[in-house]
Amino acid sequence: MILDRATFRVELGRSLGILAPNGTGKTTLINMMAGLEKPDEGQITRSSRISFPMGFSGVVDAQLSGAENARYAAHFYEVDPDYVEAFCRWMCDIQEYFEQPVNTYSAGMRGRLNLSLLLSLDFDIYLVDEGMPPTADAEFVRKAGAVFKQRLEEATLVMVSHNPKQLEAFCRSAAVLATGRLHFFDRLQDAKVMYDYVK
Repeated sequence: MILDRATFRVELGRSLGILAPNGTGKTTLINMMAGLEKPDEGQITRSSRISFPMGFSGVVDAQLSGAENARYAAHFYEVDPDYVEAFCRWMCDIQEYFEQPVNTYSAGMRGRLNLSLLLSLDFDIYLVDEGMPPTADAEFVRKAGAVFKQRLEEATLVMVSHNPKQLEAFCRSAAVLATGRLHFFDRLQDAKVMYDYVK
C-alpha cells in the first residue's frame, strides 16, 4: 500500500520534498501526481500545469530523432516547436546525433534529451523522482542546473527522494512517507528527524 486515506494539497509557490525509503512507493506517488498511474481508490485533482517526472523516458519515441521528439512534444503541449527544438538542440549539445533516432543514443544522451525536453516547457509544478538523472557531462549538468533554478523562480517543485541531501537545495518544507501515510513538517530538518527513525 502506497497511501492510506491520504489527503494533501500542493500549494503553488511552496516547493515540497517527500522523504521515503527505497521500495515504499516514491515513483508510484510521483507517477500518480503526473497522471501516469491511477489510484485504486480516491481521486487526484489537477488545476495547474504539471510536468511529467524528470527522467521519465515515456515522453520520448525511440524511433524518432531528437529533433522530431522535440517538435512532437511541442505540439503535444501546444507551444512553439521551433523554440522547443532550438532549446533542446542547445541544451543537449549532441551535435549530429540530434538528427539520429533516439534508439542509437547512449543512456547518457537519452537522459540529456529527456531532461532537455522537460526544461524546454513551462510548468506550474515540476515533478522530480530522486534528483537529476546521472550524466558524465559536467557542462550539461551546469547548464541544466542553471535553467532548472531559473524555472523554479516562478514554479513549484515536488521532489521525492530517499536522500535528504537531495532536498536541501530546493525544499524548506517536507513530508515523510511511512506505512502508507504522509507526515507533513514545516521544516525539512524536522522531517529528517522522523525519517531517520522510520527508514
